[in-house]
Amino acid sequence: MRVQAQGRAHNRKKFRETCETVVVSGHGGLLLLKHEVDDGEMLVITNPETQEEQECRVVYLGDPGDKGQRVGIEFLTPAPRFWGVDFKDAALADNSSAVH
Repeated sequence: MRVQAQGRAHNRKKFRETCETVVVSGHGGLLLLKHEVDDGEMLVITNPETQEEQECRVVYLGDPGDKGQRVGIEFLTPAPRFWGVDFKDAALADNSSAVH
């Protein structure tokens, strides 16, 4: 999924870029960013389909690569509907199969 991320890059300059998600959850996700950011940096990500914005904190930095850097983000407040995926049903399905 494509989202827009904005914040301050490693050089402290403001940036705004459209990036890809690698993994998503109700608590955050893993983005592929072209701009290098610092661990603990605050970002605002926007879902282009809904225009919903979420403030998040950088909690993981992968090694920079040709396509960008994997950046783990954590929402400041849980937002399970931000991605347009229903995580609650997935958790229930996992639990019910484990019980049997």
